[in-house]
Amino acid sequence: MNKAILPIAGLGTRFLPLSKAVPKELLPLADKPLVQYAIEEAKNSGVKEIIFVVRQDNKKALEYLKPSLKLEKELKEKKKEDILSELKILEESLEGISFSYVLQKKPLGDGHAILQAAKYAKDEPVACMFSDDVFDAEEPVIQQLSNVFKTCQKPVIALYPVSESKISCYGIAGVEKIANKIYKIKRIIEKPSLQEAPSNLSICGRYILTPEIFSYLKKAKPTAKGEIILAEVISNQMIKEGKLIYGCEISGNWLECGDKPKWMKSNIYFSLFHPKYGAEIRQFVKDLKIK
Repeated sequence: MNKAILPIAGLGTRFLPLSKAVPKELLPLADKPLVQYAIEEAKNSGVKEIIFVVRQDNKKALEYLKPSLKLEKELKEKKKEDILSELKILEESLEGISFSYVLQKKPLGDGHAILQAAKYAKDEPVACMFSDDVFDAEEPVIQQLSNVFKTCQKPVIALYPVSESKISCYGIAGVEKIANKIYKIKRIIEKPSLQEAPSNLSICGRYILTPEIFSYLKKAKPTAKGEIILAEVISNQMIKEGKLIYGCEISGNWLECGDKPKWMKSNIYFSLFHPKYGAEIRQFVKDLKIK
């Protein structure tokens, strides 16, 4: 998979007032911002270009990715070699991958955001990633989906099993199993009741999309809120017209960051298992003697 679309044009309303100062995609998860986890996943899956969908008044994420020669010079002068090495690690993590940027003038849904990237995606399959869905997986999730795509050459959606108590919080896929953890998706129901749910497999923020998605998004009718929603377009248009859509139940842990409690829980997770600071954090938590 050569390209990935990464929409970061949302307003981050669930993180207000914090998101007035810090865009959601730059919120820290342990010692890295959310967007960096997505970039690293994409790179480790073989992606060569990431297409960011941004809004006009929020380009701070783009600044984060650029080298700061002035800052590096100051760190060298002050002999802050340890901090300078952290900047170098970031720069090295971005090597071999290029970035493109397109504007979404108004927040009109994730499908509308993806549509803005059509001219950069061109006539080839493209991964789609949402930075508030983060995964701790031995094999990157986009790579897992790409493995399925190589065989089927059809859109592939990442699926994750959720507990019965959480089914009503997600888009749930109705599926037909065709192999171990591989499914044909028959429909997607947004936030169903337990009785309505066709399975316990949730859509979890990772897709491989084929070029035809853009024609469907372009002709899609907005919802009552004026939004174009990717999952609804796939379910209500593509699947109903007989298009094959596959699902892959991913391996790994899904750490959500879509609202404050989920983000805080994910912060605890990544802090506890941090390769450098994890032992210190675990000892700190142990010493708290929480009852």
